[in-house]
Amino acid sequence: MSSFLKSSIGQKFLMSISGLFLITFLLVHLFANLALLFGENAYNIVVHFMDTNPIIQIMQPMLTLGFLVHIIYASILTLQNQKATPNKYSKVNQKESSTWTSRNMYVLGTFVLVFLVIHIINFFWKMKISGDTLLAEVSVDGVMMHNSYALVAGLFTAGTLGIVYCLLYIVGVVALGLHLNHAFWSAFQTLGLSNDLWKKRLKVLGSLYAVFIAAGFSIIPLYFLIFSN
Repeated sequence: MSSFLKSSIGQKFLMSISGLFLITFLLVHLFANLALLFGENAYNIVVHFMDTNPIIQIMQPMLTLGFLVHIIYASILTLQNQKATPNKYSKVNQKESSTWTSRNMYVLGTFVLVFLVIHIINFFWKMKISGDTLLAEVSVDGVMMHNSYALVAGLFTAGTLGIVYCLLYIVGVVALGLHLNHAFWSAFQTLGLSNDLWKKRLKVLGSLYAVFIAAGFSIIPLYFLIFSN
């Protein structure tokens, strides 16, 4: 088993499994975040449910592990590919047989990682660890819960800083969408679940999913930009 995980196939397998796990998480995270469009109470209820649901609390460390596994093996495989392609001639030929997205998956992934770190510092870290004055408890239908909506809306509507963050958020999720466009079908292909027929279908499904995720997350900052700033 250990030799399999150390092999190129094993590393691609782990990256694909972790990638599909993160793809599923993104869909759940998007639907939770879209509650922001329905007002303060709706979003606070969703966040409170996620904070108090034992299943979701168990999934959080697994999510962290999924990110780490995906990042580590993506880095390893990228370095291996660079060593296997030592001259520019091979890179030129790749342009004829691969898309820009597939050739720049690691660059896109790195940009998404930087965006993710900024996102965690602004939201997750404050909600889970450091706290923030904006998170003062409020009563929703008689239940006391943190005002997570105030924290999120506060950053998106913080004047010039809010506009900059909204634009950064949109650029970040567009990069995420481009990353997902290739990652979706590539993960299934690595797991051996994609023949010539299904590869075409998975590419279309992956493109639709990528657009849905990028557009869905982009709606949130656009909403605050248009209606709040």
